[in-house]
Amino acid sequence: MVTKDEAMIASAFVEIATGSRWRRNGATKVWKTRPAEFRVPVKFGLYAYGYITDLNAHLFTVEENES
Repeated sequence: MVTKDEAMIASAFVEIATGSRWRRNGATKVWKTRPAEFRVPVKFGLYAYGYITDLNAHLFTVEENES
């Protein structure tokens, strides 16, 4: 599971179910009025884009061997 602290600094994430590697594609969005929420833009391959949020963070983990 990706925590908010990990989401702020990590550059690569792994989807637990498939083992797919997702890369950061921008800055993490956080809100002052909703401190538990975050949104990390990510991409997979050339054409797949998405977000890791507080709602789906349990489906991802931080890649251990970041380069």
